[in-house]
Amino acid sequence: MPKHKTRGNGQGSAYKRGNTWTAQVVIGWKGQVPVKRTKGGFATKKDAINYCSTLRNELKPIKKPLQLIKYWEQYQANEYLKLSKSQQCSYRIAWNKLKPLYYRVIDSITVQDLRDTVTTACSTFWTAKDCKDLLSNLFNLAAGDGVVDRALPSYIILPDKVSTEREPFTQEEQAALWKLYESGDMDAAIPLLMIYTGAMPGEVRDTKVENIDLEKHIITGVGLKTQTRKNSPIVLSDTIMPVVESLIQNATKKGYLWKRMKREWYDQYYAALEKAGCRKLTPYSCRHTTATALAINENIAPQTVRRIMRWASTNQLNTYTHPDMDHLFDAVNSMKKE
Repeated sequence: MPKHKTRGNGQGSAYKRGNTWTAQVVIGWKGQVPVKRTKGGFATKKDAINYCSTLRNELKPIKKPLQLIKYWEQYQANEYLKLSKSQQCSYRIAWNKLKPLYYRVIDSITVQDLRDTVTTACSTFWTAKDCKDLLSNLFNLAAGDGVVDRALPSYIILPDKVSTEREPFTQEEQAALWKLYESGDMDAAIPLLMIYTGAMPGEVRDTKVENIDLEKHIITGVGLKTQTRKNSPIVLSDTIMPVVESLIQNATKKGYLWKRMKREWYDQYYAALEKAGCRKLTPYSCRHTTATALAINENIAPQTVRRIMRWASTNQLNTYTHPDMDHLFDAVNSMKKE
């Protein structure tokens, strides 16, 4: 290490580096570590020392103002790639809702700007939360460059998280999932199996080949939560049997229909919805779809629906079924004159 030649009162120093001299000054501190500025190439020690005062007073390079979209591009090329597919999808949707801020210089964005944009673009808690979380990530990057306060997105006010009834998949969405599956995409088998059986997500993930009786068209031994579900078989329709048979052929070495990573299973589920152009409905919406389809069929008795859904009573029909207005009109119009 070269021996620095110091001057009194923090006026700078000079040290020899090869055949030339380098001027060095301390311009600040990070904790107990000095922040130094240097310039080399001087022929003599005196020249280097004389330059120290100039070096100290040199302005820092002016950074070009960066827009929010630049930090999105930076984030997308790095941290974003480590996220699950479902989280990537959520952040893409969130980013699309932040369009009014795309080309704003990031250090000019105020708390009110953030609040107004998210409030205008997002009507639900979860979408607003995705926007808030994404903005936090982008502001963290900008804070690393020293241009913003990383805490600004924390002041975004989210709408109330309300308990709403789950929406079933439409017939058009189900058709799109079938089209995806028939193209050879096995990700679509996850929502289809749940929609056509009413099985819970955990039950589908836990299913092994040994739980499936192809001859009887049932799955046993995977029921969760209630004793009724644990004791009742999952009934397999003729429509879903080809999917089940295909899953058996592609089962893991340990006999599971899917790999055991829960996160990977959810990634496949949400990837199927995205590829099929479906709404981002949760896996439990599949079970609600089953119940709704069965309940609106006037030829299926409530007790039969109860047994297929593996409920303890028919009271749960109110929670799990979601007939639309067309079904309501069909029902009232069925009342004919005598």
